[in-house]
Amino acid sequence: MTSFDAIIIGGGHNGLVAAATLAKAGRKVLVLEAGSEVGGAARTEEFAPGFRASSIAHLLNRLHPDVVKTLELEKHGLQFGRADFMPSVALSKDGPPLVLHGAYGEVLTGASSSEQSAWKGLRAQLLRYAGILKPFLYRRPPDLAGMSLLETVSLGQTALALKKLGKEDMRDFLRVLLMNVADLLDEQLTDIRLKGLLAFDATLGSHLGPRSPTSLLGLYYRLAGETDGAAGAQVLPQGGMGAVVTAIRASAEKAGVEIRTLAPVAKIIVEKGRAAGVALDNGEVMHASTIVSAINPATTFLDLVGPREIDTGFVRKVKNIRMKGDTAKLNLALDRPPQFTGVDAAGHKGRLVIAPSPDHVERAFNPSKYGEFSPEPVMEITLPSLADPSLAPSGACVLSAVLQYAPYALKEGWDAGKPKFLKAVMAQLESYAPGIGKSVIHAELLTPADIETRYRMPGGHWHHGELQADQMLVSRPVSGWSGYDTPIDGLFLAGAGSHPGGGVSGAPGLNAARRIIAMKG
Repeated sequence: MTSFDAIIIGGGHNGLVAAATLAKAGRKVLVLEAGSEVGGAARTEEFAPGFRASSIAHLLNRLHPDVVKTLELEKHGLQFGRADFMPSVALSKDGPPLVLHGAYGEVLTGASSSEQSAWKGLRAQLLRYAGILKPFLYRRPPDLAGMSLLETVSLGQTALALKKLGKEDMRDFLRVLLMNVADLLDEQLTDIRLKGLLAFDATLGSHLGPRSPTSLLGLYYRLAGETDGAAGAQVLPQGGMGAVVTAIRASAEKAGVEIRTLAPVAKIIVEKGRAAGVALDNGEVMHASTIVSAINPATTFLDLVGPREIDTGFVRKVKNIRMKGDTAKLNLALDRPPQFTGVDAAGHKGRLVIAPSPDHVERAFNPSKYGEFSPEPVMEITLPSLADPSLAPSGACVLSAVLQYAPYALKEGWDAGKPKFLKAVMAQLESYAPGIGKSVIHAELLTPADIETRYRMPGGHWHHGELQADQMLVSRPVSGWSGYDTPIDGLFLAGAGSHPGGGVSGAPGLNAARRIIAMKG
């Protein structure tokens, strides 16, 4: 019978971060991954002979600075700097694009001078307000019932930061906090291309449209993330997102973490209300005083623990977590690089967004409310092989696109709907990059149903639960249990379903490990 100090269930990036952090604190740690590779939705995978792409997450825009520092990721090969920041290109069918350069639009080109000035003011305001929320997003949420001195001080610092905004800004911060993004953009901007890009970014990965209440929170969430110390910046690591996982894994293994793949967990063993170990599918049993689940919260409690071990109120809350994904992933193997209308060579190495206006994004969202996909989907496109030729054969090109809105519960079912959705996506791409259809060697479309099956994400939701106001902060994954602890002593959560949510940040894994170390010394 094997024994460890801590067993981590799930070898996604958060599981590896939690494992490395615990091992560096002197724990004997085992990671159990059900699949044949670690990395989860942040892997780099071959989808056609000679063509590789980042599986789901294809851009790095929120890797927590403390994760980089604690795990010494730069020593393990993760390198990027300001020169690697990708521009965001708002595509246009019939004219030059609008481009946000640097760290989320430090410089705006392709717009009028008055719009540039208006954007400068709005960007500064958004960054100021996101800065107020940042401490909440990257620390353990405060325990409102029994706040420690440290948590009280932290809340006090946030209140002080709010006061420092000044009376006018403080009032405005509270006014816009739960607004929809479309109304705020209409107040301050006039260029529908810029407004479309911002509306897309605010709603990406969620079941919200630009006119849905609280949709502005999505933009704050994006701007609270940092890359190399710059808020809102995004990079495409050499080797794809798998390079991030490789660096985290190297740090974990150097710290002494044991990693086992093809080791699906069948059950978390609970003895007298306390987690005591795990049983694998093959019947093998392992013991540990600490079990950390870096997989979906619903899978953890309803399948691995089982409803008998937890009270019915908690079970009901877990069952009610909304986690039906609205986002699909497209990987295209092209025999040559595409040419998007009006986009220069530097722009093609950026992040290309099809979201012509907030109204277009809203119209794309509307059908998803009724289990249908939009005939004109909005999307985020990258051409990673232009910057990293190792991802495609010579002269060929990889296109990676994240597609909104593709409802998990498609009314006609994805078996029938998938070819129709792919046709709609290709028609949209063709209108912005004429001739692209003729250059396709292979297309891989992953619907939320495919993502659920391949990456073990219930509902195919990359946040493992909607990231909306009622499922954030002290209510993530459920109210009363937001700080990585669970009703089972010795069992902790460390995945995207925990605070602060999805994206490749490593924050849930780092925060959970720090919580365990603080509790157990």
